[in-house]
Amino acid sequence: MLNWAQSYQSLEESLSTFCRRGCSPPQLVLKLVAAGAIIVLTIVNCLSVRLATTIQMVTLVVKVLALTVITLGGVVKLFQGHTENFDNAFEGTNTDVSSIGIAFYQGLWSYSGWNTELSNRGAETSRGLWSYDGWNTLNYLTEELKHPEVNLPRAVVIAISLVTGLYLLVNVSYLTVMTPKELMSSSAVAVTWGNKVLGSWGWIMSVAAALSAFGSLNGTFFSGGRVCFVAAREGHMPDILAMAHVHRLTPSPALIFTTVVSLLVLIPGDFQSIVNFFSFTAWFFYGITLSGLLYLKIKKPELPRPYKVPIILPILVIIVAIFLVLAPIIDDPQIEYLYVTLFILSGAIVYVPFIHYKLCPGLLTKLTVFLQLFLEVAPAEKNL
Repeated sequence: MLNWAQSYQSLEESLSTFCRRGCSPPQLVLKLVAAGAIIVLTIVNCLSVRLATTIQMVTLVVKVLALTVITLGGVVKLFQGHTENFDNAFEGTNTDVSSIGIAFYQGLWSYSGWNTELSNRGAETSRGLWSYDGWNTLNYLTEELKHPEVNLPRAVVIAISLVTGLYLLVNVSYLTVMTPKELMSSSAVAVTWGNKVLGSWGWIMSVAAALSAFGSLNGTFFSGGRVCFVAAREGHMPDILAMAHVHRLTPSPALIFTTVVSLLVLIPGDFQSIVNFFSFTAWFFYGITLSGLLYLKIKKPELPRPYKVPIILPILVIIVAIFLVLAPIIDDPQIEYLYVTLFILSGAIVYVPFIHYKLCPGLLTKLTVFLQLFLEVAPAEKNL
């Protein structure tokens, strides 16, 4: 779900540059090009790990450079005395529980909305946690890291600190240059900022936003495929997903499975709903995962632990997860949350009979062998 949402949002920002003012790109065009981006990155990740990591590094550099340009532009405007948008900044803020929870869900994708008019929109406003969701991506790749007990905590601390600082500065820049009405009416805030500050060079921000989201999508594929790979290796998903290409050493079946799910969600979905309900699902599982960590820390303290954190941190994350999952439902119940819950539980329909109890083993074996020969894959004992 996250894969297509990232593609969709980046394309909306990029293609809006080529539309007349006040005109949004056609939804069909957005979905077709988003599907194309998903398929291209699937091919890249199936062909070469090195190529995928190179794309990740290049888009990272572009992303940081673009954020730096936006930050410096905001600093210049502030020194020129443009502070009028910060007067009575929190006036009219909507502080009900549902709005706060949904606001955290949606993430600081390209702009934030803690200002007056933005805060009245609840689900469309101060976008908080989604943009920081990359903190968990590296955890899926620990088997491929050198000295993970040292490099993983170091990478997480450096990345989150850098992203937090850059995002805060970028949003200050947006709010310095644009009024709340301009922020709300813009379908591509980075592009609007670029047109106002960079003039005829504003298209650079559109390209940078697209490359940034393209890199984020690539990182999601790179890590998401490994999640299915390891889940299958542990017996939680079909065996074919735990196999890797015999020559390229990439988990191509897991990547293809991720692609199919993303494309299925792409057909009926819209960006706003996908982000909200993906975040709901994600924080539900974050809470379960941290609860398991807390249980093992108390019940089995003798287990080896390469990564150690104060116990207060998982407790705080569990509290936040409970709030983010329950608060929007209690304050503003929606039928969509029931759909999401049923979607989660639907996994049991496949897992219990076919994976746990191994119903119809002959059929599954034939299908696995056929796909194994067709995709040229073989079982792998270690994550790739």
